[in-house]
Amino acid sequence: MSEKSIGLIELSSVAAGYLVADTMLKAGNVRLLLSRSICSGKFMVLIGGETAAVQSAVAAGAESANGCLIDQFVIANVHPDVFVALGRSQPVEPTGALGVLESFNVAALIQAADAAAKAAAVTLMEIRLAMALGGKAYCTMTGDVGSVQSAMAAGRQLISEAGVLVNAIVISRPHPDVYREIV
Repeated sequence: MSEKSIGLIELSSVAAGYLVADTMLKAGNVRLLLSRSICSGKFMVLIGGETAAVQSAVAAGAESANGCLIDQFVIANVHPDVFVALGRSQPVEPTGALGVLESFNVAALIQAADAAAKAAAVTLMEIRLAMALGGKAYCTMTGDVGSVQSAMAAGRQLISEAGVLVNAIVISRPHPDVYREIV
């Protein structure tokens, strides 16, 4: 399956999460990227696939949420680094500056990471979603200082407009021990 888009549904109920995941997978030719409970008793379902299939699956999932829907989105033509950063199993070699975007909301963070990756020549290192974070989410990125600043500005704007920005920082020359803790 050639994944070009992602879709996410965030729910206030774990039980509804399993139903929504099942509904989404049956509604379209999509791949389940993540389906799990997240901090503060919520549940998220993240899928990937062709844009039309993802849109259909998210619409069907939202309809089956039975009043438990918190948020939903589809990102068409998602930056390939987003898929890699979501499932990061191998560390990325840092290439300069470090940027960290932090959000109170999973959906806004994923959208901001995509916007950041599209805004400048950065490498998304990792996207962490709500586990052991009190429901928050964050992503890390690396690149030259100017690129990281541009990418961070794009991501920060999106999260700020959603009203869920926790913090956004750029460290121009991080100490190697800081990078070692991230990767």
